Amino acid sequence: MVGVANHPNWLIFSRASESANDFSRAVIYVNIKLSLLCFSLYKDIINHKDILLVLFFNNNDIFWLINIYSDSSHSALKYLKNTEANIHNLLIMTSDFNIQDSLWDPLFSHYSTISDDLLIVADSFNLDLSSPTNQVLTKYLDNVNDSNLVIDLMFLCSGLSKLNNYLIYSDWHLTSDHAPLTITILIIEESVNSTKHLIIKDSKEEVAFIKDVTISIKNLNTSNLSDITSLDNVVDEFTNKVKSTGEKISKIINIMRYFKSWWNEDCSRDLVNYRLLKNLEDWKTFWRMVKNTKHTFLDLKIQEIANKK
Repeated sequence: MVGVANHPNWLIFSRASESANDFSRAVIYVNIKLSLLCFSLYKDIINHKDILLVLFFNNNDIFWLINIYSDSSHSALKYLKNTEANIHNLLIMTSDFNIQDSLWDPLFSHYSTISDDLLIVADSFNLDLSSPTNQVLTKYLDNVNDSNLVIDLMFLCSGLSKLNNYLIYSDWHLTSDHAPLTITILIIEESVNSTKHLIIKDSKEEVAFIKDVTISIKNLNTSNLSDITSLDNVVDEFTNKVKSTGEKISKIINIMRYFKSWWNEDCSRDLVNYRLLKNLEDWKTFWRMVKNTKHTFLDLKIQEIANKK
């Protein structure tokens, strides 16, 4: 089979093949019941056809997963070793790593030097090699002259007691030559806000917000950005100033199911005028304003999309 198998109950993350000889050998399936976690495939941080870096959101935080296929030349592993990627909250890195080593296979008595590269990459992502709760083989060969192997591994975020061991289901490999590895990731119950801060477009509040943010940018001390830590401190300082300015200037509104992002002060003004006297002409004025405002907003959005293309 060329490509990936589709199913309506699963979201599929894979890389498009640039040529017939350059197809990706890694794929991630996410059940649609997890769609609210907003899974996304990122190719700008790690750009390799056999490495999939996926993020998801949970309780206002970002978490990452990596799925890898490392071929017999270990090209994906070598790419990761030579690529600097600053990724926080990476929960899992799992793969067919194609490495035999006595570290994870008790039936194999030798040590592989390429394992050092794998452990260095894992350590750079703050990951530890996890041990399965059942120590069984992961690859089953049809050739009776060859021994079955342990080459499918799972690295988990260091220090997380609730994310510890995984299971190998050797009887689930069926027609595949690899047994699936499974682990349970606890999802924190989301805290859903019922209100939000709003600054109306083209309002005096927006003008004041832009002015204060501009001043904050001018006052940032960027004279000593010698390392990542100092850069992070400047970014955090700016983020806090923007947040505090926004909370001070904006107004708090209730989040409705169908929030009208095109609504502006002119719509609010005409609605207030109508509610004062319940006059038919005021009602017509209000609806003309709503219609024109909505059309103007949608025209701008269409133009934005056209310009991006």
